[in-house]
Amino acid sequence: MGRINRRDFIKTAAAAGAGIALAPNIISASPKVSFKRSKPNGKLNIAFIGVGGRGRSHLNNVSNYDDVEITAICDVDPEAITKAQKILRDHSRKEATVYTGDDYAFMKLLERDDVDGVIIATPWIWHTPMSVAAMRAGKYPGVEVSAANTIKECWDLVNTSEETGVPLMILENVCFAREALAVLKMVREGVFGEIVHATCGYQHDLREVKFNPGVEFGKGAKGEARWRTEHSLKRNGDLYPTHGVGPVATWFDINRGNRFVSLTSVATKATGLHKYIIDNPEGGEDHPNAKLKWKLGDIVTSTIKTANGETIVVSHDTNLPRPYSWGFTLHGNGGVWGGQFEGRRIYIEGQSPKHQWETDEAYDKYMKKYDHKMWKEEEAKAKGTGHGGIDYFTIKTFLESVRNEVHPPIDVYDAAAWSAISPLSEASVASNGAPQFFPDFTRGRWMTNKPIFGLE
Repeated sequence: MGRINRRDFIKTAAAAGAGIALAPNIISASPKVSFKRSKPNGKLNIAFIGVGGRGRSHLNNVSNYDDVEITAICDVDPEAITKAQKILRDHSRKEATVYTGDDYAFMKLLERDDVDGVIIATPWIWHTPMSVAAMRAGKYPGVEVSAANTIKECWDLVNTSEETGVPLMILENVCFAREALAVLKMVREGVFGEIVHATCGYQHDLREVKFNPGVEFGKGAKGEARWRTEHSLKRNGDLYPTHGVGPVATWFDINRGNRFVSLTSVATKATGLHKYIIDNPEGGEDHPNAKLKWKLGDIVTSTIKTANGETIVVSHDTNLPRPYSWGFTLHGNGGVWGGQFEGRRIYIEGQSPKHQWETDEAYDKYMKKYDHKMWKEEEAKAKGTGHGGIDYFTIKTFLESVRNEVHPPIDVYDAAAWSAISPLSEASVASNGAPQFFPDFTRGRWMTNKPIFGLE
C-alpha cells in the first residue's frame, strides 16, 4: 500500500524542508538578487511547479490572460502533465516546456530566463524548498497553503525573501471570499465597535480525499491520498490553518499594527479515520489499514492571543462526517457576526432589534451595503473560476504583483505567521496544551507597518 514508516516520513520531510543533502543551493546563502522581470517576449511569463488538481485549476485561470505566457510546467506525474497540456491546447495555447523525471526537476525550470513568476501547488513538504529555490533564482513565487511546516521553514521563507529582495505571495484564496472582504470593510468602518474575538477554522470531511480509492493511501493511491493522509498518521496539530486564520488576520491587522503572540492547542482522540476504514465496503476490521494508530486528533482546537488583546479560536476538523465550514464568527463591543456557514446572522447594538439576530434579507442588506469594491466591479469575471470566484481574485492579485514588480498584499510575513500555527499547535498538543510563542517574523516592523490588504 506504499506506506512509509515514521522515520522515513520524517526523513523525507526534513530533506525536502532543508533541501541541503540533495540540492544544496536551495537554502544556502547566495548573493542578493534584484527582482526584475525578464520580459524576453514582452509578456508576463509564468511557470507552474505542480500541475495536479490544484495546480491545473490555477493553470486554467492563468490561461485566460492574453498578456501572460505560460512557459514551463513541472510535475513528477505523467498523467498530470498530459492533463495540463490539454488545458493549454483547449485555450488555443502552445504546449509548455515540461520538466519531470525526478523530485528536483523544478531546479532546471528555475534556470530559465523566460520565467518571471512561479505558481507552486505541490505536496506540503515541498512548499518551502521550492519557494526558497524560486526566490534564490529571482523568480517571484506564489505558493499554495500552508507555505511552511516548521518554524525553521517559516524563517527560511522570511530570510530568503529579505536576503534576495524577491517577494512571495501565499495563495490563500479565502481572504478574497466575498463575505470576508465585506466584514473587513465593516471592521475598518467600526461597525462592530472594538474587536475582541473571532472564531474560524477548516472543518471539512476529507475522508474520501484521504483514502482514494476505497481505503488506500500512499503510493498507488490517487490524488492527495498519495501524500496528505500520511500527515494524519504521523502528526497531531492544526495541519491546515490558513483558510480560517488568513481572513481573520486581515481583520485584526496581523503584522500591520498587531501580531500573533501565543497559542495553546488541544486535540481530541483519533476515531474518525479508523471508523471510516472498518465501515467501508473495501475495508473492514481485517484490512491492514484498520490496524494503524492515527496520530491526528479528530478535532484540534487552538486559541491564539494577539498583541492587541484579541483572541482567536481556530478549529481543525477533517476526519469526521460533517458539512463544510470555515467557522467564521466575529465579536466586538458593538456587535457580532456569524458567516455563511454559521447561520448568516448579524447583530449590531443600537441598529438590530434588541437581542435578536438579523438574518435572511436583513443580513443581505449589510452584505450589499459593505460589498467590497473588487467584487462589485468584477463579479462577472470571477464566475466559474473556482471556489465561488475567490480563485479569480487570488490569481489576479498574484499576476498583478509580478507584473508590476511590487510587494503583494498577503506576503511572506503573512505566510510565515499563518503557517507557524501548524508546528506551534503540534508542540502545544504534545505538551498537554502548554502555551507556545510566535516568533516575530517582522522583527518589530509590525508596530509601524500599515494595512495593505483589501484597500479600496
